[in-house]
Formats: sequence, C-alpha cells, structure tokens
Amino acid sequence: MRRTLLAMMVGAVLLTGGTVASVVWIRAAADEHIYSEAVVPEAPVALVLGTKVDADGSPSPFLAARLEIARRLFVAGKVRAILVSGDNMNADYDEPTAMLSWLVDRGVPARKVVLDYAGFDTYDSCARAERIFGVRRATVVTQSFHLPRAVALCRRLGIDASGVGDETARRYAQTWRVSSSRENGACLKAALDLLSGRDPAHLGRRETGVDDALRDA
Repeated sequence: MRRTLLAMMVGAVLLTGGTVASVVWIRAAADEHIYSEAVVPEAPVALVLGTKVDADGSPSPFLAARLEIARRLFVAGKVRAILVSGDNMNADYDEPTAMLSWLVDRGVPARKVVLDYAGFDTYDSCARAERIFGVRRATVVTQSFHLPRAVALCRRLGIDASGVGDETARRYAQTWRVSSSRENGACLKAALDLLSGRDPAHLGRRETGVDDALRDA
C-alpha cells in the first residue's frame, strides 16, 4: 500500500511538472508571434483551425468567429488564400465543407479556399499544412486561449507562423471557460507529440491546392 501511494504521488508530481513545463514552453515559443488583427504581418495563407459544426451543418459560434477573422484578413489583403483544416470523420460530419460554405456565402471566392479534411487535431492541422499543402508562412486563426499552442506547434513543425486570436466568443462564458481549462492538458499532449515526432493520423500525396489558390488572380 505504501509503495502504491508513493508511486501515485511520484506520478502526480511528474504529471504536474510536465504540464507546467509544457505550458511555459508553449507560451514562450508563441509570445512574440501573436498579434492583433490590425497589425498582424501579411502572409500568403490564413490557416483556420476547425472546431464544432452544429447538427444543421453550420459552423458553431466559435468556428464562425474564426472564419470571420480570416474573411476580414482576406478582404484587407493580409492573406491571399485561406486553408480550412478540420475533421471530416464521416459523411455526416464535415467541418471543412461547412467552413468553405460559410466563407463563400460571405464573398470569399471558392478558388481562394483550400480544404484539409484530415485536420483531426491542432498537431495534425499544422503538420499537414506544411507536409501535405506546402505552407511555409501563415497566419493561424483560432480563439485566443488556443492560439499560443497552435502557433507554437506550427512554428516547431516548419511554418513561419503568426497568429490572430478571437475574443468575441467570450460571450459564451461557460464554453469558453471549459475550453480554456483544457488547454493545460492540451499543451502537455502537444509537447509529447513533438517529442515523439509522430506522423499525422492521415498523410498522403502532396496537395497543390494552396499553390493554385495563390497563383490564381
């Protein structure tokens, strides 16, 4: 019993220490690369990270807020294409297509929107943006509590990434609070993913969609 309790205490200490170290590293890695929308540097591509799509196929308020930032960056000429990366786990759930429809309905040309159907988590979205879509420089768009992890991952995986975070979804206070509280654990997972160097869940051939969108006038 004593040995079991000691092992549990050591495990808890290691878990806590690893989580704290991961959070500190993530924030330090992203700190100088997070901007307001008004001053974010220009980049060829906005990378919009997926999140929940409602049962009717429309983006949730959190996802719509991300898309609205990307739309404004496109209209302002701060990005020339938008890569939407999300989960298409089955025929009945499709984040990228919902994101494309939202953007096109609000005036973004469809040819300027590129879809990644296998962005199952932030690590996969960043890794696939670089390895599958050939993105070298991008503005990452997500909620502000998620942004440091997303920017840090993208930068470590080979993308010269800046980030713009949404704050408008704070009005959904409970969802914001729960999602924010999960970031500590997510930072630990991000660090373990990087240390392991794991491949995304799905790879595949090199896609030229982003290149085409950037070439297309």
